[in-house]
Amino acid sequence: MGEAAPETPPPRGSRPTVPEVRVGSASDALTPLSVAERRVGANAAEWGALALVAGAAALADQVTKHLVASRVALGEEIRVAGPFSIHHVENSGIAFGLFPTATSAVIVLTSLVVAWMLVFFARSAARHPLLPIGLGLVLGGSISNLLDRIRLGAVTDFLDVDFWPAFNLADTFIVVGVAILLAALIAADRDAAPRARR
Repeated sequence: MGEAAPETPPPRGSRPTVPEVRVGSASDALTPLSVAERRVGANAAEWGALALVAGAAALADQVTKHLVASRVALGEEIRVAGPFSIHHVENSGIAFGLFPTATSAVIVLTSLVVAWMLVFFARSAARHPLLPIGLGLVLGGSISNLLDRIRLGAVTDFLDVDFWPAFNLADTFIVVGVAILLAALIAADRDAAPRARR
């Protein structure tokens, strides 16, 4: 085998070309951190997952409310098991019956919250794979209750466990969705901390 050709020395007075290496750069040590940061905004698949979960949650809530409203008289209570019963009531306010005469304000506030959640999702959907599920449940429940307030002026509640004010599936979806969101955001922050220290 022939000997390798000797490297040509750089011209006198010129600086040798070296790759730019920054603290926190990509794994190839070439791409600056501002370029190497992973995508966090929503893509088409994440928007699709959000719409699917939100749509399913809203549909399930609307179907159960319709069944209760058509088969159980307003104010009637049907015992199911132990403290649990189907109790048909209407709530013109927010949680726990607060602000029953402020339906218009509740509609405006809920609409603003829904808009904020969509903006948040557009900017942060990829932070954790569970975000479309968690936010989808919150959106679906919020939109379903919002539709009730706009169409009927009140929300149909029917799930009653004696020691807690009556609620519906939308309320359940919202609570579960918020719990998933909190867990996902905490997990995303914990994952981001080690990367920031590298």
